[in-house]
Amino acid sequence: MNASVHLQQPLAERLRPRHLGEVIGQQHLIGEGLALRLAFESGQPHSCILWGPPGVGKTTIARLMADAFDAQFISISAVLGGVKDIREAVEQAQVALNGLQPQRTIVFVDEVHRFNKSQQDAFLPHVESGLFTFIGATTENPSFEVNSALLSRAAVYVLQALNEEDLKKIVQRAHAIGAMPPLEAEAEQRLIAYADGDARRLLNTLETLSVAAQREKLEKISDTWLLKVLGERMRRYDKGGEQFYDSISALHKSVRGSDPDAALYWFTRMLDGGADPRYMARRLIRMAAEDIGLADPRALRLALDAAEVYERLGSPEGELALAECVIYLAVAAKSNAVYKAFKEAKALIKKEGTRPVPMHLRNAPTQLMKNLDYGKDYRYAHDEEGGFAAGENYLPEGMPAPGFYRPVDRGLELKIAEKMASLRALNQAKTANK
Repeated sequence: MNASVHLQQPLAERLRPRHLGEVIGQQHLIGEGLALRLAFESGQPHSCILWGPPGVGKTTIARLMADAFDAQFISISAVLGGVKDIREAVEQAQVALNGLQPQRTIVFVDEVHRFNKSQQDAFLPHVESGLFTFIGATTENPSFEVNSALLSRAAVYVLQALNEEDLKKIVQRAHAIGAMPPLEAEAEQRLIAYADGDARRLLNTLETLSVAAQREKLEKISDTWLLKVLGERMRRYDKGGEQFYDSISALHKSVRGSDPDAALYWFTRMLDGGADPRYMARRLIRMAAEDIGLADPRALRLALDAAEVYERLGSPEGELALAECVIYLAVAAKSNAVYKAFKEAKALIKKEGTRPVPMHLRNAPTQLMKNLDYGKDYRYAHDEEGGFAAGENYLPEGMPAPGFYRPVDRGLELKIAEKMASLRALNQAKTANK
């Protein structure tokens, strides 16, 4: 390929890894001795699902797998393709397999979750017969979006968003091949924050910058120039920067402070600023567990449901479920009693170390253990009056009751406190009568 043709190639193609060692990121799968690398080295291709966010190397890994096994690579887009494309792929695979020099085929289906059940089912007989190896790429949870029959015949590999160091390596490679001038530290940091773990987004942005920098004959890209060129494409705050964490802090404190309007304001402002809704969903789950807890256990379930709705619908439809969750969390009864109890328990365990399990609480699956008094005198609570073994001790011998969990006088914890007080009174009465 001559130099002029090479320069006309998109930057993503010029930087595309030619072998597994050039892949940036996903070291939890392709590192030495790990699952996907072992699959490459085995010499035997197998059907798989590559699940992960956009721009993390799903297509690249599929292409490299075809190269590693000297296989014909057929790519189908589930967004644009259909049964006709599947039929053509089958015919091409048969031709390759029955040729003078038989060749394996890998059929790669991008966005496989977009295919309906019958389209996904069309692959099954050919995967089972070994006509071709199936590789599906998806940004959605395959447990929900891929037919169980197809899923059972494919290994699932979970790819992760690229981290800051991974994205820096891509910038360095682009500079190394002369695709663009170097970036000032602030400009590089802003660009990496904007990419948000997505190599494709980073490469497309680098290409835009390269063209503009060549036109203006820049020797170095500054943060000011970067903002001028990209304008509204850039985040209104950097992921990982001070404003990002100030905003999430404001959202968390608004929820904790039971102000639904303020909570919705900060939530919407973060989405408008480019925050990943999945990140926001994770934070809402944390708020439900940390600041609401057992005062309203429904809050945690609602937060998990909202996260799942977003995974199924995506943006913008799924964001409504997250907004509903924000308002519910804000108006729910608040308690950090479980959060505090857990912290106190961890601190005590760290300070005291390991106390032996009392004999009556030990498991006794063998006769020898029973002979050693494991489980002796244990009182089965279901056989006791009210389903409660009053006076029984469940802590290590000699350990005073730590009182980690102290319910607040709000929400469901009002009832929990009453129940605990009642059980405590039964324990005290039993102890007094001994």
